[in-house]
Amino acid sequence: MSKPPGPPEAPPPAAEETGTGLLRIAFVLVLGTFMATLDATIVNVGIDTLAREFDATVGDIQWVGTAYLLAVVTAVPASGWLADRFGGRRVWLAAVALFLAGSALCALSWSAPSLIVFRVVQGLGGGLLPPTGQALLARIAGPSRIGKVISVVAVVPLLSPVLGPVAGGALLAAASWQWLFLVNLPIGALALLLARRYVPVVAPAAKGVPFDVRGALLLSPGLAALVYGLTEAAEGRRLPAVLGIGAGALMLAAFVTHGLRTRGTALIDPRLFARPPFGPAALALLVLGASVFGTAFLLPLYLQTGEGLSAWQAGLVLAPQGVGAAAGAVLVNRTVNAVPPRTLVVTGVGLVLAGTVPFTQLDHGLPDAVLIASLAVRGFGMAMISAPLMNIVYSRMDSAHVARASGALNLLNTVGGSLGTAALAVVLQSRLDARHQDATAAFSDTFWWVVGLGLLAAAGTTRLPRTHAVRSST
Repeated sequence: MSKPPGPPEAPPPAAEETGTGLLRIAFVLVLGTFMATLDATIVNVGIDTLAREFDATVGDIQWVGTAYLLAVVTAVPASGWLADRFGGRRVWLAAVALFLAGSALCALSWSAPSLIVFRVVQGLGGGLLPPTGQALLARIAGPSRIGKVISVVAVVPLLSPVLGPVAGGALLAAASWQWLFLVNLPIGALALLLARRYVPVVAPAAKGVPFDVRGALLLSPGLAALVYGLTEAAEGRRLPAVLGIGAGALMLAAFVTHGLRTRGTALIDPRLFARPPFGPAALALLVLGASVFGTAFLLPLYLQTGEGLSAWQAGLVLAPQGVGAAAGAVLVNRTVNAVPPRTLVVTGVGLVLAGTVPFTQLDHGLPDAVLIASLAVRGFGMAMISAPLMNIVYSRMDSAHVARASGALNLLNTVGGSLGTAALAVVLQSRLDARHQDATAAFSDTFWWVVGLGLLAAAGTTRLPRTHAVRSST
């Protein structure tokens, strides 16, 4: 049998993929992001089912979600170096294969500990997919076209918190718990087949750069310890929380010191955050992650505990946010090259704030129509933030640094979501105690903190550039 021809080398910027070809590549790469981000929320719906299946406590089985999250946080920082060393396409294909292997192993789990271990394997692959896919797409598209295609990719993480509960509830209603993981296999297999055919090879940007071992030993464990500590704080376990947060903060401080002093290439260069527009964009994405995933944690919990809805019903109530995000992505795709990115971002943050404020009035009997409209406005606004922010960064950055910048941005968004969820869980518990277990009032109080996060993001967007990047003629 003759060997099929390999994928083409990525063309130089003057002959970049255009039109249908570029959108096809974006669709293929977004399949990996969709699979990884959806899985992060879809399994949460089945926590009670998994606890019964493995005869474990809910506290123990929560590690199914926590282990995945910690693995993602561990993998993301290394994505930039891996793409630079081995090539983005090769790393992306390996990440999909690793994620599929982890998914299959999860479905074969025989106990809670085995499931937790296999979720780590799955999370390592899932953590590499979004940053590697974004960096690869940015290099293939080039600065002049990244704005349009990134709007397609950026909407996926906004949809997953909405689609996850619906998909998880539907799977558990129709099939066994194993399908929470087996559902990934056909999506991943399709992504692998299409990527091998359509995604071009992009030459590694910095093949000879050594891996920052010291940085990796400080950054990934430091982030994992910090997320673990906040998770324990949300559960009310004080000593593990203090130890985790303290150890995480120390390791992250040591990483920053190392990154500033090293003569080599740091895993993530701390100096990036002092350079506009990267610093303000990073702050906005960090807070956006906290707001999106924090709300995705609070609202379903309120609907299920306060309103008595099932996970499936709660997911349907959240659907308008996904509709709004899709509509916002269409608008961004059509206007991103005509409207200054900062205008889109500032407008988006304003819409997210406008859509969040009504949730602070849950204890005053929020009408269903207002809830639905607020969710749609929030979704529309979120779509106007992430894609233009990435466009601002990628269009102003040398292609050799795109992979590491993508890793840093995705890391901040992931960490923002993790820390935001954990912090809001702590706030919610404190408000429940203060409100004498009046759930509706406690949720209303907690949403004021989400509004505060939005105001912090708004402050960061004021430092974004007002105009588009100047395109080089070379």
